[in-house]
Amino acid sequence: MLSRRSLLAGSGLAVLSTAFLAACGSGGSALPAASGAATGTAKQGGTLRIARPPASTAETLDPASSLSAYEYLGALYNRLVKLDEAGSVQPDLAASWETSADAKTWTFTLRTGVTWHDGKSFTAQDVVYSIQHILDPATKSPQAAVLSTFVDGKSVTARDAGTVVFTLSAPNAEFASLLTSYNCYLIPDGSAATIGSTGIGTGPFKLVSFQAAGPGKVARNDSYFGGKAKLDTIEFSSIPDTQARVNALLAGQIDFISQTNLDYATSQTVLASASATVAAVKNAQWYTVPMLNTSAEFRNPLVRKALAHAYKPADVLQLAVHGSGTIARNNPVPPTDAYYLDYGLDYDPDLAKSLLQQAGMASLAVDIYTSSYDSVLSPLALALKGSVAGAGITLTVKNSSADSYYTDVWMKKPLMTSYWYTGRPIDQLLNQLFRSGSSYNENAYANPQLDQTLDAARATVDVAKRKTLYQDAQKILVDDGAVLTPFFADRLVGISKNVAGYREHGFEFDYLAIGLVA
Repeated sequence: MLSRRSLLAGSGLAVLSTAFLAACGSGGSALPAASGAATGTAKQGGTLRIARPPASTAETLDPASSLSAYEYLGALYNRLVKLDEAGSVQPDLAASWETSADAKTWTFTLRTGVTWHDGKSFTAQDVVYSIQHILDPATKSPQAAVLSTFVDGKSVTARDAGTVVFTLSAPNAEFASLLTSYNCYLIPDGSAATIGSTGIGTGPFKLVSFQAAGPGKVARNDSYFGGKAKLDTIEFSSIPDTQARVNALLAGQIDFISQTNLDYATSQTVLASASATVAAVKNAQWYTVPMLNTSAEFRNPLVRKALAHAYKPADVLQLAVHGSGTIARNNPVPPTDAYYLDYGLDYDPDLAKSLLQQAGMASLAVDIYTSSYDSVLSPLALALKGSVAGAGITLTVKNSSADSYYTDVWMKKPLMTSYWYTGRPIDQLLNQLFRSGSSYNENAYANPQLDQTLDAARATVDVAKRKTLYQDAQKILVDDGAVLTPFFADRLVGISKNVAGYREHGFEFDYLAIGLVA
């Protein structure tokens, strides 16, 4: 599942006028520091009201599905392992784990005394079943393509009730990190036919009600192995329109807006209110400009590199998100990742022109597609258009309908703006988005040298050597102009001043700590 927020009705090209660009030009101020009101300690009890965009009328509580109701998952379920803020793998339902010297056998020892919401005991057979459910073609899980490279239904076994063994067909020293995916939340043995509506997990909340693309409610699980959640209940509502969600927050009708990155103007309105504030999640949004490598326009790497050298990153960051983020220099790995390589392409319009000439082109003119699906996509397209003009590159901005953007434009048009959530482990990020033939390879990039480097990285248990190889992969991507990544942006979240204990990073949301102000 693409971890993108749902339809936005925010600023489209119609309101992204010259006046807007002038107002937030290079001399404009960055977003004011977000309030820390949401970070205090919450009182015990109460109900949190979360508004979310309605993803689909076919959405489900099956975590393996591409249509899973994302906001419910962390409240209802647990995985074997999870990621901390530094990107390190931490225990969840696995108490510990170890791997063989060849990184092909992974043994997980499970927590004891854990029960499902229906009172049954959690065992290793539940893990085996959950993984087999992900791998089942009928499930159509996005994580199946990632895991099936190493495992099939027979290669995960229960040694005993408290021990699970994965026997991989190929070595992968980063295998545990792949189990942190939100598609890898565990479900009870034999529950595939019903889990979509029952939501029976081991998590800190139990399901009370759920309606696809509609309202729902969860209540605290007092038997949770990880402690007692602050809240008694959480109520979910689905509000399609971004402005309507913000209005509901300002009117005190909801307490938290989920999966909505507020644009600059809206964030100012929220910050100016008496009842709500904005919390910023640092570098949570990865903004990309996919160049379809199979297109006539970007088949030649010289052209891709010309575009990468043609824009001024600091100006684009300022114009698109008021400086609220971090310049990426076309390296798709966030700077907070342990495997990050501080390497990228710099602004050099003369070099861009030279590269075009080497490609046999005096100039480049191409359409760049965007939409109001996300509030940053159109400002990003307009910022790039202005920035590359001095390098002999002409971008014509085309606005597309938000509700069909990721079906009619994504991976079909030569150039577009797009985004992902950060928080993916390095092995999943590089293999899922850049390996030749991957279904999420939005640039249609194919490079046997990259694939071999990624295979070598997976195969070594030497941490230093593995880090070098993953950094070699980043260098290949940058040098080959595989991807245009102008910046990582902070996610701006609208939240009531009555909320405390809010903590979120990557795909991890702390449902235990969040609550209401004492």
